[in-house]
Amino acid sequence: MNQKISEQEAIRREALQQLRELGINPYPSETYDVNALAGEILEKYPADDSLFGEVQLAGRIMSRRIMGSASFAELQDDSGRIQLYFNRDEICPGEDKSMYNTVFKRLIDIGDIIGVKGFVFTTRMGEITVHVKEFTILCKSLRPLPVVKEKDGKVYDAFTDPEQRYRQRYLDLIVNPEVKDVFRRRARVIQSMRDFLLDRDYLEVETPVLQPIYGGAAARPFKTYHNKLDTTLYLRIANELYLKRLIVGGYDGVFEFAKDFRNEGMSRFHNPEFTQMELYVAYKDYAWMMDLVEEMIEKIVLDLHGTTLIPVGEHRIDFRRPWKRYTMYEAILHYTGTDISGMDEAAMRSFADEIGVETDESMGRGKLIDEIFGEKCEPHLIQPTFITDYPIEMSPLAKKHRSKEGLVERFEAICNGKEICNAFSELNDPIDQRARFEEQLELGRRGDPEAMVLDEDFLRAIETGMPPTAGLGIGIDRLAMILVNKPSIQDVLFFPQMRPESSVTASDEKDEFTSAGIPEEWAKILPQAGYSNLKSLKEANPNKVFNQLCGLRKKMKLDIPAPKPEDVKKWMQDENG
Repeated sequence: MNQKISEQEAIRREALQQLRELGINPYPSETYDVNALAGEILEKYPADDSLFGEVQLAGRIMSRRIMGSASFAELQDDSGRIQLYFNRDEICPGEDKSMYNTVFKRLIDIGDIIGVKGFVFTTRMGEITVHVKEFTILCKSLRPLPVVKEKDGKVYDAFTDPEQRYRQRYLDLIVNPEVKDVFRRRARVIQSMRDFLLDRDYLEVETPVLQPIYGGAAARPFKTYHNKLDTTLYLRIANELYLKRLIVGGYDGVFEFAKDFRNEGMSRFHNPEFTQMELYVAYKDYAWMMDLVEEMIEKIVLDLHGTTLIPVGEHRIDFRRPWKRYTMYEAILHYTGTDISGMDEAAMRSFADEIGVETDESMGRGKLIDEIFGEKCEPHLIQPTFITDYPIEMSPLAKKHRSKEGLVERFEAICNGKEICNAFSELNDPIDQRARFEEQLELGRRGDPEAMVLDEDFLRAIETGMPPTAGLGIGIDRLAMILVNKPSIQDVLFFPQMRPESSVTASDEKDEFTSAGIPEEWAKILPQAGYSNLKSLKEANPNKVFNQLCGLRKKMKLDIPAPKPEDVKKWMQDENG
């Protein structure tokens, strides 16, 4: 297969060949010992100049200024960038000047990785610089880097296109150094949380990613198949049910940083693969867990920023304890002016219609309350706020409230208009748990694609006896978005999920859908609902497709009108009617 290459790539491949002809291996195997970093030199020189009499650095060439027998370059390593000074007669002290005249000036390019030996000094312009005595090619780059120009503190032609940055994160990290810091701070968030939990003697554990029955959340799973076992398996949507099995087994506190997977729409708040920390502590309840969450997140923010008051978008958010607390009914009353606590499903649906919240027939009372809260309350909750005491229909794994009929002991923490954690007094009554699972099965039969399934082994576990337990799930990606002040989840994931590049340039799926009369805006969305072609769409249930598209429209914040049920049915009709 012939590889199409640009003129610049052809020139670099020719340079690669010339290096080899000169007896220089452009990809050497030997260890290159580094004893200094760019950032360390810039920070400590000249105060500790004795440390830098002989330095050996390695990194990528980011710029060059060829000036005859002397030249400057800029080297970037993991810690930052530093200027290099090359002098022909010092690089090549003998008669043979080819290492400078040919190799450095003609065969090395921006983007190549080199090692340098020399000493540190300050130029007449006051710039800290490494005076290079010897250099080694460590990796020849065959593709040019995106050109980023900087002059008088202003950046020109920056590598800023989000799709390119997310697809080619390696280039983003090279040419946008501030991106590295985002992921260092994300790592510090996780480390601070882990230290907090380990200091309390909770056990960090691992649970299965491939599960025979998915559970622990309301979400659609990814499905796969195990050839040897001849069985269908699912990528986990949550690790809750396995962690609670460990509480049954006798551990008093367990937690896991887990990769979870949910087969749903993508937006700046949703990625199909995400990181979650779940914690379960025996003999505790949700009120105790609220106090722990406040303490833990306040500590994380202080570790990261040194203050609890931080900028997030256009807001300044204060994570200092205590946080504001509303019950769910109080929040809806506060933001809509209506007390919904006594409404049945029909009255709730009518109220939702009245205030402009979209609904469909598959939604039970709990889902209707969730939609009302999500549309009318959540966007207003900027400062960290606990929402407590949810309707029982919304929470099939939470314990019934000890004093409020029809509610459960559950809270969510909302910050910057989005949920960052979810917690319960965990349901440990196996009779009640079985009944709740059966109610979920009925919602599934009504067309709710996110209804939970019944897990007999989990029921068997809690029939063995699970102590009173408090459980918590924190979305690490969303928390990181807030704490590093980024507007999109893709900005805090090294490699966010993207549509295949071939689909971006020539979407056969979209063309097939549009040729069948489906509007282009929905043709783009149908593959994200799981319909890869027209055949798979026509085999689906129209009501289910309608509900999925309405759900994706909300999750992805699409600025398009919702489809009508009759339109969806029309899309799915056979050509002969």
